Amino acid sequence: MRIDKFLWSVRIYKTRSIAAEEIKKNRVSVYDKVAKNAKDVKEDDLISIRKKNIELKIKVLQIPKSRIGAKLIPDYIEDKTDPSQYEMLELKKIQQDYYRNKGEGRPTKKDRRNLYSLLGRF
Repeated sequence: MRIDKFLWSVRIYKTRSIAAEEIKKNRVSVYDKVAKNAKDVKEDDLISIRKKNIELKIKVLQIPKSRIGAKLIPDYIEDKTDPSQYEMLELKKIQQDYYRNKGEGRPTKKDRRNLYSLLGRF
């Protein structure tokens, strides 16, 4: 099976075209060698994927016939990603939330109307 189709079928990417685009941008490699879209994936291959600024590593256990359900993914791939990569992702999420909490920033239309009514303007 082609690597772009495999990454789509095990739900790493939402669409096959996004998977192909990421492969063209050299964000996917098999055994530390940059992959092309037509690269065939075999069982026991180790695939490295740069996604969301972390390095995901997955091991191919089986090749699916077509796109599979989310509950069946552990039957086809094994996650070999370093736990520190997931910690980095969580830290980045926390940093982004630090600068601006939900509801802060630019006022909404309702906030602006409440402000104008307080000031006596329309």
